[in-house]
Amino acid sequence: MASSLVVPVIDVQNDNFKELWPAMVVAIKTSSFIALDTELSGLGNRKALLAESIEDRYKAICHAARSRSILSLGIACFKKQDLKVADTYLVQVYNLTLLCSEEYIIEPQSVQFLVQHGFDFNKQYAHGISYCKGNNKGGSDNQGVHIRALFTELLRARKPLVLHNGLIDIAFLYQCFYAHLPERLATFTADLSEMFPAGVYDTKYVTEFELRLSASYLEYAFKKCKLDNSRSLTSGGTAHHVHVEFCKYAGPMSSYVDFRVCPVVASSEGQTDICERFSAFGWCPNGSQCPLSHDTDLIILQDESNKDDKRKKRKRRREKKRGKGEEAEGSSILDCAPENKIPHMEVDQDERADEQQKMTVDLASQSGPVMDSDGNAQQNEVGDMKTAHEGNGVSEDNTGARHSVRNAGEETNGKMNTDKSEENKFFEGKEKFSDPSAGLDAQKKADAGTHRAGFDAFMTGYIFAYSCTFVQKDRVGAEEKNEEDGQLWLPSCLNKVYLSGKAAPLNVVKSTFSKSSKAHTQKMEMVWESKM
Repeated sequence: MASSLVVPVIDVQNDNFKELWPAMVVAIKTSSFIALDTELSGLGNRKALLAESIEDRYKAICHAARSRSILSLGIACFKKQDLKVADTYLVQVYNLTLLCSEEYIIEPQSVQFLVQHGFDFNKQYAHGISYCKGNNKGGSDNQGVHIRALFTELLRARKPLVLHNGLIDIAFLYQCFYAHLPERLATFTADLSEMFPAGVYDTKYVTEFELRLSASYLEYAFKKCKLDNSRSLTSGGTAHHVHVEFCKYAGPMSSYVDFRVCPVVASSEGQTDICERFSAFGWCPNGSQCPLSHDTDLIILQDESNKDDKRKKRKRRREKKRGKGEEAEGSSILDCAPENKIPHMEVDQDERADEQQKMTVDLASQSGPVMDSDGNAQQNEVGDMKTAHEGNGVSEDNTGARHSVRNAGEETNGKMNTDKSEENKFFEGKEKFSDPSAGLDAQKKADAGTHRAGFDAFMTGYIFAYSCTFVQKDRVGAEEKNEEDGQLWLPSCLNKVYLSGKAAPLNVVKSTFSKSSKAHTQKMEMVWESKM
């Protein structure tokens, strides 16, 4: 099995932003695609964010984006390497600590969640990169060294944008670094289609509708893709696989690097005490107090060993529920929420109590048989909570059709055209290496934790790179390619953003019945006029 992956994440804050600016701009310009992730100060009411009407849902997201802020931004630039046998990517990962200069709401749930996962609020307020939200205020967004100008450089690069469950992220990016969000959803999608002409990809949608994994929350999807990729690599033969390379940062740059370790998936060793709620959704209301395992490695290995059995159990349970006319298990409003955004949602305390009470019953059912008044064991009706209504957007008819990733097909012929002079300038003094463990002796810090905007962006990009290799290469006849570099991506997932609890995605297109917003039109004129 392949060795653990060590990912260098460059920590960017106010005192080194100018120094790192040239490297970040070159990384963006020379990349094949860019993955982003955000940490937020809150999201507001969860019911409104998961409204049945997508237009109402969008209005709630707009309200959250206008009243809350982005606390940190993760940027992972993936550059496909030429003349490599495997699909090899040079990856550069940045974690930007930000500080909104305007008043904004920060929710207790968000603070608690972020602190538990290592977010340093003292560092943010002391060294965060300041920014103003909405339309440009005073200065020009395409001049100077600031976060809004960096977002402008990202637009000018015309690279595919990759997100995971990204509707909320992209709305916050628009409001915080671009312009005021338009009032109508159709106007918003029209603007996005022009802002990102190379396309928007959502790896939550990819894992649900292309890879069809047993679960699709970010950590699960990343570890599952990494495990399958390692198996393909060690199996020999002609199986395709993804390989990632990083830079070995030297000199002053080395002091900005935070190493993130991705251990190899460990053996289950016969353990079975898995939290079914966390297994299905990547989130549990009991958090660290839950007596059952939240180990994603264990969940993946058990899912693989019990895949056929679980599919049969889900089918029987769905049929039984339909016969009783009852709602499917796991259909609480939290199950439909983006799993990495739940901690940022306002929670009604009465509903929280109901959730806790429900989980208590669930946990009792998982831990052992429920006894009736006569002391006889009753049949466990909780069982596997991965039902068709688990918030994955897949209808009941499609859930049973889930399967593991297809075998790799023909290799892509398209290669990326690069600006060699810019690339050589950027890598001057930086030795490339393919074995991440080679630089461990010199590293100043190593963190086994996985939740951080920069590392989350890397996981998102890795899932996309894996999907492009193992899904797209199975489709030899596919002809859609990126116009600029000829790279064959995932045309079936192009401009499809995952919608929680819906069987269809949000299409990022400009409708014939809508037009772009005035603020966006003015901004794009500024972006491209400056470039010319």
